[in-house]
Amino acid sequence: MKTDPPASHPRCVVVTGGARGLGWEMAHALVQAGHRVLITGARERAELDQAAAQLQDLAERSGKASTQDGAVNALAMQADVSRWDDCQAVAQRALQAWGRIDALVNNAGRGMAEVSGDFNRRPALFWQADPDAVTTIIHTNVTGAFLMARACVPTMVAQGFGRVLNISTSAQTMVRIGYSPYGPSKAALEAMSVVWARDLQSTGVTVNVLLPGGASDTRLIPGHGPGRTGADGLLLPPALMRAPALWLLTEAGPEVTGRRYIARRWPADLPAAQAAQQACEPAHDMPAIM
Repeated sequence: MKTDPPASHPRCVVVTGGARGLGWEMAHALVQAGHRVLITGARERAELDQAAAQLQDLAERSGKASTQDGAVNALAMQADVSRWDDCQAVAQRALQAWGRIDALVNNAGRGMAEVSGDFNRRPALFWQADPDAVTTIIHTNVTGAFLMARACVPTMVAQGFGRVLNISTSAQTMVRIGYSPYGPSKAALEAMSVVWARDLQSTGVTVNVLLPGGASDTRLIPGHGPGRTGADGLLLPPALMRAPALWLLTEAGPEVTGRRYIARRWPADLPAAQAAQQACEPAHDMPAIM
């Protein structure tokens, strides 16, 4: 019978959209704790390589660099999650480097900036949206998450262990005026997460949802300077994703699945298991917006 990897063994994690924003913060937390990450991005290869180099340097400076088998702690790969061939290549790269895939963070996403440059100040009405931009958002945020899970989860099932973490948004954003298709794409992702968690029961692979709990200070929000805000006010620091992501990907047991965690509600002064209880929303048979 296959079991969890030893606690001393570094987890091998794929983080899509890992060179910036929320993805970077989660990758940073993983490497700082001694784990291995493969970060991906669809654009700007130079940015990806620089991010991976910074993560590897972090591992070495913190004394957490891999020494058991000579494997590196951080890799980067240019890949578009909306393309099946790219997703398969990402999974193969992780397996070639480390021999296993312990976790997948579906963080890569396209936001409302694809539709409008000032959507946070003026609603981007759906009937005025460019169809190609809408298609891009859906293909990345919904189909892309499925394709990456489809590429990585069979290996996890074969191992008898795995963690899938889907990055979502607040329920208000899912139905906010002028936020179609971004909001509905995350509603679809959350519904898929519930189905996947049920599909994977008794396999050792879990599926959970993590969201900041408000608009975050990332490139998905247009504008510059101190007056830059999201539709719901001040921007949250992306670093608040670090602690909950690390716990969900490396510490939470197999009973933690099909749940929704809000990073803003994670008390930094509590032990991780207690903080998780406060950050976890009550379980629902249907997504909360229903």
